[in-house]
Formats: sequence, C-alpha cells, structure tokens
Amino acid sequence: MHRDLRRLATCAAVVFAGVACAQQPSFGGTAYPTKSIRLIVPFAPGGSNDIMARLIGQKFSEAFGQQIVVDNRTGASGIIGTDIAAKAPPDGYTVLMMSLTFAVNPSLFKKLPYDTEKDLAPVTLVASAPLMLVVHPSVPAKSLSEFITYAKANAGKLNFGSGGAGTTPHLAGEMLKMMAGAQMTHVPYKGGGPALTDLMGGQIQFMLENIPSTLPLAKSGKVRALAATALKRSPLVPDLPTLDEAGLKGYEIVGWNGLFVPAATPPAIVSLLHRTTAKALELRDMRERLATLGAEGVGSNPDQFKAFVQSEIRKWARVVKDAGLKAE
Repeated sequence: MHRDLRRLATCAAVVFAGVACAQQPSFGGTAYPTKSIRLIVPFAPGGSNDIMARLIGQKFSEAFGQQIVVDNRTGASGIIGTDIAAKAPPDGYTVLMMSLTFAVNPSLFKKLPYDTEKDLAPVTLVASAPLMLVVHPSVPAKSLSEFITYAKANAGKLNFGSGGAGTTPHLAGEMLKMMAGAQMTHVPYKGGGPALTDLMGGQIQFMLENIPSTLPLAKSGKVRALAATALKRSPLVPDLPTLDEAGLKGYEIVGWNGLFVPAATPPAIVSLLHRTTAKALELRDMRERLATLGAEGVGSNPDQFKAFVQSEIRKWARVVKDAGLKAE
C-alpha cells in the first residue's frame, strides 16, 4: 500500500478558511483521510496535552471532514499511550499528542517498550509555554537573586512541589537547584492543584508551575512571582523577568506539546498533518485560546521538530543524570 502512495493533483475542496492543503496524499487513488483519525493522549483528560489535542483535533476535523477521536491512554508517565502509538499501523490514522515527558522518559526509565528516536516520527511542535517561579509570602525574597541567597543560607530547608516526579515543574526545580547551587527538596504530589494548595498553605515554600495556574494567585497575594522560565518574557506577565535575565544565564525550560506518528507513516501524510496544524495555529481563535493557556503556537516542520526533540533528549539526559533522578 505504501508503494502506491501518491499525491492528488489538486485538493478536493477548501474545508475551512486558512486550513486547506494544496495537495492530499492518496493510497491506491483514494484520498487520505477517508475515515476517523485516532488522536492518542497518554495522560488523563484536563491536562495540557488533552486540551491541546482537543483544540487541534477540532481543526483537523474541520479540515479533513472526518471525526477525530481523542483517546486518553493514561499511565506510566505517558509510556503506555506512547507505546500504543508507536506500535499502531503507520497509515496516518493514529496520531500522538505528547509533551516534554517524551524527551525525559528515555533517561528516567531504564527500559522503554519502544525506541524513542526510531519508532515515532515527529510531525510538528504545536505549542510551548513557560512556567513561573512563585514563592510563599513567608519567603523573604523579592527577586531571584534574593531567593537564591536565601536558599543557600537555608540549605535543605526549602521544599518545592510538583504534580509528580519527572513532570515539567519537577525538572524545572531540579535545574534551578543545579544552576543556583542550592540544596532544596522536591515534594511530589498527585497533580499540580494539590501542590499549589500546599504552597498557599505554607507546607512547601516554592513552585515552578504554569502561568495560568499561578498568575491569579500572584495577583491576589497568595504567592509571590519572581521570574519566568523561558528566554523571552511572557506576554501574560511582560513585567516579570526571566530567570536568564535575572541572573541564571542560560536557564530555559518550557513545557511543550507536539504531534508524532508511527515511524513508517508516509512522508506525504506527515507533511499534510504538519501543514494543517501550522495553518490552524495561525487562526485568530487558536491564538487567543492558546494565550489563555499561557502558550504560544509554533507549527515547526518535521525536520525542525525532530532536531528540537533530539536536543531536548540530550538536555534532560544531563539533568536527570546530574540530579540523580530515578523513576518512582
């Protein structure tokens, strides 16, 4: 079937403004897609991967005229759902929405049921979003430099929370520890919500968490915001410095969401999925929705996304090794 892959001369129809393709791939003369597409989310409903999948899934459905079925396959830090996607038929009808966890798992787990770099093909980086460093009001620090000084003077006494071991906020904290040279303790929770509750209650002293969750708390005075984790300032908090400009040169961590397909999926289908996503991200309603999530649409091409994923794998391998992290 793959040998018969060819492109149609023209697109059958413009399905919705801004998200139309110039050419669609076909199998044996039949245009793709001709049936529903399964979009696997290896995490529970409600998280960033799930939200992003449903946003993109809606645009896919409008563009292709087919149903997009979001399939939440949770468990094992995203490994279960990722494995299902890796072993699915490479026919374009199974797509995976995955996050930074994809690049961390190879270092965090001794053995995975799939080869991270060989069994899945990167399609596009959908969106990225920085985190925000927030502290409990009892911490006498009004800036990043004051926080680091305080942390060093109170070695081992500051605790930071996250939604679990290996999550983006956890890794952000470990990177902060290493680059600041301060001894601080990670406290894993079953979700970011419970961790934020304990932060407000003073049971833990700081967190690095997504901006939409922390910004309302900072505005109400329940926590104090010190810095953001991207290299450029977030439009949601333009007056808040980044950790890089506040003194930790080179500090950068962003949560991200990207699309993958089984490795042998025909390049024409990979290209179509990328182009459709990129066009969708240019739409005003998508930009506005992503902004409310503290995220920015990217839409990089497959080669760019592949290079990005490889750099993320190398980056987090160093962090996991230096921090002595192990899967729990």
